Amino acid sequence: MAISPNNAYPQLLSLAVHEFRTPASVVGGYLRMLQRDGETALTERQRKMVDEAEKSCGRLVALITEMSDISKLDAGLISLARQPLDLFTLVGEVAELVQEARDREVRLEVRGEAAGASVAGDAARLRSAFDAVLRAILREKPGPSTVIAERRIDARGGITSAVVVIADAASVQAAYDRAPGPFDEKRGGLGLALPLARRVIEGHGGRLWSPAPAEGAADGTGNSDALSRGSAIVSVPLVGSQ
Repeated sequence: MAISPNNAYPQLLSLAVHEFRTPASVVGGYLRMLQRDGETALTERQRKMVDEAEKSCGRLVALITEMSDISKLDAGLISLARQPLDLFTLVGEVAELVQEARDREVRLEVRGEAAGASVAGDAARLRSAFDAVLRAILREKPGPSTVIAERRIDARGGITSAVVVIADAASVQAAYDRAPGPFDEKRGGLGLALPLARRVIEGHGGRLWSPAPAEGAADGTGNSDALSRGSAIVSVPLVGSQ
């Protein structure tokens, strides 16, 4: 029986996860054995090399886990929890723990409604999704600067949603008012956290986007303007609004 293109992608991703997971686990296990080996002492240089290799192996395992989650979400094999929660409270809690770019004096400030955004959702996965989006914006900002995560209720299109606008302090309203464009998920250093975040948000009936580039704003390399690249908007429908 021929496999349709729609089914081929998740099957290929699932196969890749299976094939990568076993060797990565074996390599990680041997590296941890070397770290704990009390019979043969490693030199300082050797220990640093083993420690770095173990960290990289751990990152590879994390990527494999993200690939697995993406393949399962795409195949409908993961059921997102539907428990009552306040999205604005959750965003505030996530923001308090984000450490990205603090060494460059890039500050994250949460504004707007502190509560009152009742949604039915998977708290753990939504936390991870907002953490990834916040870090994606913060990591590319030059310091010192301030990034705002503004929480507001939106009733556009007949659906009342909790909206979080993430942008430079002077650009929050401009980012919100501009026509929506695609959010760039291809950002270094975050693995597959952003593609996974988008799927989780969409799985809650929501949407992740960036302001569309202003006409003529792209440079010769095809990069969009700073507002488009440096901002993100997340919306999730409130309970009873759909």
